[in-house]
Amino acid sequence: MREIVVFCGSSHPELAQEICACLDAPLSERTTKRFTNDCLEVQLKTNCRERDVFLIQTLSAPVQDHLVELLLMIDAARGASAGRITVVMPFYAYARSDKKDAPRISIGGRLVADLLSAAGASRVLTMALHSPQVHGFFSVPCDHLHAQHELADHFRALDLSNTVVAAPDMGYAKQAAGFARRLGVPVALGAKQRISDTKVVISAVIGETAGKDVIIIDDEIAAGSTVLELIEHLRARGVGEVRIACTHGLFGRGALQRLADQPEVVEIVTMNTVPVEAEKRIAKVTVLSVAPALAEAMRRIHEGQSVSELFDER
Repeated sequence: MREIVVFCGSSHPELAQEICACLDAPLSERTTKRFTNDCLEVQLKTNCRERDVFLIQTLSAPVQDHLVELLLMIDAARGASAGRITVVMPFYAYARSDKKDAPRISIGGRLVADLLSAAGASRVLTMALHSPQVHGFFSVPCDHLHAQHELADHFRALDLSNTVVAAPDMGYAKQAAGFARRLGVPVALGAKQRISDTKVVISAVIGETAGKDVIIIDDEIAAGSTVLELIEHLRARGVGEVRIACTHGLFGRGALQRLADQPEVVEIVTMNTVPVEAEKRIAKVTVLSVAPALAEAMRRIHEGQSVSELFDER
């Protein structure tokens, strides 16, 4: 069996260290140099020849820098005769660009997937893609994990006898229904129309929420406008405590503080697929780790075992 070699980019070294600790494997050294003309150069400091190479890089801000660094890492590993190159990308930022919903716009999710394979990636391991069709953009094998197991374990410690799970839009209805089944509670849905990147309108909430405690779940929270709009509708229905859960907690433009300031919100739970800066770790925020799940998937890929069995076990 090929020896495993793990590198990480500069986007989330803390997560990479956690993953390597779970794998009981060292995190190999990588250097990135920025030249005067603003171009990047990447060097992998460990022998890759015929090794099973894993490159860990989440596409957090600055997304373009981290994407180019990842592409250069892939190219360096291919040039070093790596036996196989697996990109471990916990957050695929371009997954939201998945359709042509206006004239003459790009579909970034497909383009970036093509760039990864063109650079030399053998397969991709990612988590909680924004929509199911993005999985089909990859021309190399793509293992798509979710964090519902970790989130459900967290909420099972609570009294859920008067709780409902709410999805902010119809696009997340299937995932929210699956999460509700894990917890043994009903589900409600918001009917959302997106006006712009930061403005949404929810026309109705489908499902019984009056007098209930609510867990709002979504794959990604960036500006938080969708969740805030949903909370307004839930408030009008007289709900009790509100908890917010997501896989990718970007929380840009002061979103986290705006959510925490809502009187009904008692907890905001996110995974560490992107770095959560110290200033964002306020009292209401709980950060759970995806490192064990990603490490187990990487181990199964390395040993030629089924990754899909993880969903049965989880």
